[in-house]
Amino acid sequence: MKRSFLLASLFMAGLITSAFRLAPGTLTPDERKYAIDYYTKTRTRLVNDLKGLSETQLNWKADSTRWSIYQCVEHIALSESFILQFEQQAVKGPATPEKRSEMKYTPDQIIAMMTDRSHKAQAPEPVKPVKQFADTRAALQAFLARRDSTIDYLRTTQDGLKDHFIPHPALGTVDLYEFLIFIAAHSERHTLQVEEVMANPQFPKQ
Repeated sequence: MKRSFLLASLFMAGLITSAFRLAPGTLTPDERKYAIDYYTKTRTRLVNDLKGLSETQLNWKADSTRWSIYQCVEHIALSESFILQFEQQAVKGPATPEKRSEMKYTPDQIIAMMTDRSHKAQAPEPVKPVKQFADTRAALQAFLARRDSTIDYLRTTQDGLKDHFIPHPALGTVDLYEFLIFIAAHSERHTLQVEEVMANPQFPKQ
């Protein structure tokens, strides 16, 4: 009986392994952990940066050409949903694994490029901060809701993220796994911008 149970267990394990092998383009455990850890870390960094700041501090601008902290958070919140819709649309299309040879960057390189604040860029019109939220708290809550939902997706998805691709104007062809990393890196880029505002010598003390 023990032998039969062992054989049945091995058979089931083989079926499970085969099932995973039949899902090309899905995330490995290490890739899944990398993404979840990065999404969580960048989420926590922004939340911690905003703790205890007054309305005066949140809305202070170094000059008319610079964003306030509120504007940075609004942009992050708007972008988190706006950019993600391209991933959600692309994953519904056919897998194109042959495009993998077109990829130029690793996730680490994408993060490094996105968080290099020496290179500036203009925000697209749909995600420019134009006071779409009542205040910074409301903008942060919108960001957190979207971010937490994406983290849940990363924990469980069996979508073929690595066999679906999307063109990016700066990064070229990226698979949807790297595109999701790009989204989190974008939030970190503007969290760094928040920290730059706070580091300005003229930033209000309270």
